[in-house]
Amino acid sequence: MNVRGTYGVRVATVTAVAVAIAIAGVVTVSGATPAPRTTPKPTYNRAAARLVPAAVKAKSKSSGLIEAFDATYPPDEFLSSNNSTIIGFDADLGHAIAVTLGLNFKPHNVTFANIIPRLQSGAVDIGNSSFTDTKVREKQVNFIDYFVAGEAFYVKHSSTLKLSSLAALCGHSVAVETGTVEQTDAQNQNKKCSASKKITIVSYETQTSANSAVASGHQEAGFADSQVAGYICTQSKGEFKLAGRAINVAPYGIAVSKKSSTFDKAIFAAVNVLIKNGVYKSILKKWGVQAGAVKHAAINDTAL
Repeated sequence: MNVRGTYGVRVATVTAVAVAIAIAGVVTVSGATPAPRTTPKPTYNRAAARLVPAAVKAKSKSSGLIEAFDATYPPDEFLSSNNSTIIGFDADLGHAIAVTLGLNFKPHNVTFANIIPRLQSGAVDIGNSSFTDTKVREKQVNFIDYFVAGEAFYVKHSSTLKLSSLAALCGHSVAVETGTVEQTDAQNQNKKCSASKKITIVSYETQTSANSAVASGHQEAGFADSQVAGYICTQSKGEFKLAGRAINVAPYGIAVSKKSSTFDKAIFAAVNVLIKNGVYKSILKKWGVQAGAVKHAAINDTAL
């Protein structure tokens, strides 16, 4: 997972995530014209906004707050057909949080491995890119946990390889995105493999490049957050399939600098407002990732 944030869906067993955008349902009453259901919209919340630090409010007003995504990770964050607008469930959630807090978020496409260093330097204000909350990362940034996910392997449709555990990866090759939990997990597992069955791990700057490596046969399998792996398979027109069930379920967190006093608490409050008013559920359903929904947000809670 990117871990990439890491992990794709915190459910006992995670199956391929539906990727079709849900069409608004209709209520049908005998003899009546079907009426479209209303979709909840985010609104400004004064109580949550009071928690935003003055310095953050000032920057939002003057130049906007840089919200970093690695937009190569659909359905979480990716580029629209115009190749510039960042879309996906993280992008929609980021917009909803900005509205709730009365702030101006400016989405930027940043290579995943560079997001935390830029948060620490102050070049970026929010990291919203499927980050798995880990204790190691919590030493660098604060996380507002808002989703749960797992990891999954995908292979070419013609492959007979079955991978439902990290141990099953021993003796095989795998493509991962640089800086993700998947990369770390594969490396840690490799230390446990016998000398004759080591894992060939090849990391790529983007998930798109990792997918291409699997498609071309350079690596036997790809490894990504479970809902992302499911999306990759369903969008591949039959080229890929999942190689087994999801593993290692864990929470995603929105990352902010440890130096930004109470900003994490403001985002935490905003996410809980969105959960309560139905906007959160609506966003997840739109992108087919509602299996990873949580009942409440948390701060730095790897056991969410």
